Amino acid sequence: MSSGIGVVGIFVHDQEAARAFYVGKIGFEVHTDIQNGPFRWLTVRHPEQPGFQLGLFAPGPPLHDTESERSLRELVAKGAMPGLVLHVADCQQEYERMLAAGVEFTQEPTKRFGNIDAGFRDPSGNGWKMIQLGEPSS
Repeated sequence: MSSGIGVVGIFVHDQEAARAFYVGKIGFEVHTDIQNGPFRWLTVRHPEQPGFQLGLFAPGPPLHDTESERSLRELVAKGAMPGLVLHVADCQQEYERMLAAGVEFTQEPTKRFGNIDAGFRDPSGNGWKMIQLGEPSS
């Protein structure tokens, strides 16, 4: 039996810009940053979830041909990739911290379904929901 998921990857246009965003603005830590020929393995992790990594991968060689790379970059920029979710203890506080750090939000903190959530996108166009979980309803 497997031990669980270790890395989930997203496509980013510029790995340096993605690293600066996720580390400098969101508060993640770099886990691995290794160059192997044209491929760069760059992962970050949430400081409170050291066993789980978010891969920040650039479309292109050696994994994708030129046409696929172009298509993937266009899809990411349009926000077409599946949304990501970040759980936080205080959505309003994290919103204010991240806004001050330069994160561009698509939605201010909003109460709904017993939770509080806000939306933002990374520099490549990947969409995020930041959610403060409420008390479960019975």
